[in-house]
Amino acid sequence: MHTDLLKELCQTPAIPGREQALIDIMVRELRQTCDQVEIDAIGNVLGYRKGTQPGARKVMIAAHMDEIGFVVSHIDKNGFLRFSPRGGHVPRVLISQRVKIIGRKTLIGVVEGSPAFLKREDQQKTPEIKDLFIDTGLSEKEVNKHVEIGDVIVLDRDFIEQGDICMAKAFDDRVGCYVLLETMKRLKRVPVNVYVVGTAQEEVGVRGAFTASRGIDPDLGIALDVTAAFDVPGVAEHEHVSKLGNGVAIKIADAASISNHGIVKFLQGLARKHRIKHQLEILPFGGTDAMAMQRNGKGAVCTLSIPARYVHSPNEIIHKKDLEATIALLVKFIEASETCKLEF
Repeated sequence: MHTDLLKELCQTPAIPGREQALIDIMVRELRQTCDQVEIDAIGNVLGYRKGTQPGARKVMIAAHMDEIGFVVSHIDKNGFLRFSPRGGHVPRVLISQRVKIIGRKTLIGVVEGSPAFLKREDQQKTPEIKDLFIDTGLSEKEVNKHVEIGDVIVLDRDFIEQGDICMAKAFDDRVGCYVLLETMKRLKRVPVNVYVVGTAQEEVGVRGAFTASRGIDPDLGIALDVTAAFDVPGVAEHEHVSKLGNGVAIKIADAASISNHGIVKFLQGLARKHRIKHQLEILPFGGTDAMAMQRNGKGAVCTLSIPARYVHSPNEIIHKKDLEATIALLVKFIEASETCKLEF
């Protein structure tokens, strides 16, 4: 697989409500494969490809463009920055991490905790966001030349390939965006009407997918997202959820949606027929854009997940073969989706 596009997607800053840089990439790529591309008022990128069958189903494929991040909320008299979260963060993984503050000029800073966390007896405590600040090493005057309240902050992490794995920030959900874009390039036949959506503001309540699915009203909805791969030391096998290298994860349920049983079986059948490595997934927490499509579309949804270790951390890890399996299965699904029968 060629990872240049995936790397570009991962390293492009786009937090909830500030997705413009990612929107530009999605529009650029989808214009090569779609009959029509639009951007709606919340910032969703909507690509449409007309099906060849008269009166065909509407199939919506959604992957969210936003990553977790922060915005600048305060600059103190010594030049230290406080920040407000956009999305769900684990504060303990932020300590001593480098971040990019994207203002009039991009600055590099390091996240640190209040002096209380420098004491030996307090080092095991879990900090809260309010205990953390960003140090650029610059004075208040220098910081204010380049940064203002509301400027975007993202983790500063390079994209790394190492054998069959890739490591980066923001695989949640740039891998979903990559799958969506690659799938549209590889489709050979499109019997159904395909609506591919790069959704906005998923990390703060699946907002973009609600707006998009209300307008599209899809017959079938497929969300593309990461899922937890807890296949690491100290975790019991029955709690792994998914495993790196075991293929695309077909979601049965998470805390926000229950996949239509007919779609799950249909995807399983396609995977077996075409020898696509796959696994079944039940995630006991979280949710995806499938929740919005289930509630605002006609209700028949499923999620195809890419297993990822250390989700919502600076160093998420995925397996290239899982990514390829997801693309392969989604292509086969779209090409055959007219024959998918729903079951309840």
